[in-house]
Amino acid sequence: MSFQATVRRKGDVAVIDLAGRLVLGEAPSTLADAILSLLLEGERKIVLNLTDVSQLDSAGLGEMCAACANVTNAGGEVRLVTPERIHDQMEVTKLSSVYSDYPDEAAATESFRREPTKV
Repeated sequence: MSFQATVRRKGDVAVIDLAGRLVLGEAPSTLADAILSLLLEGERKIVLNLTDVSQLDSAGLGEMCAACANVTNAGGEVRLVTPERIHDQMEVTKLSSVYSDYPDEAAATESFRREPTKV
């Protein structure tokens, strides 16, 4: 399956559903383009849903980090929905100390209401 990023909205939060292989050469600008479009539309609360990502390598982690940095630099915030296998990668790479990740979409979107935002 080729990499896909589908944008939808849940209240005042933009959710990007990622699916497929987020690996070197598979998703050259798909995620970056989706993030840029949302930022240009004024979105500042973004959830990256990695539930349907079948494979994630270091290049994919790098692309994800760059996308998150773009949101932060624009004054926004990102939450991640990570299944256990991806959460484990986040732990091993210490990215879980940098990015907020949640086990499901409801927890991630609700976190914008519970935790103060920078917006």
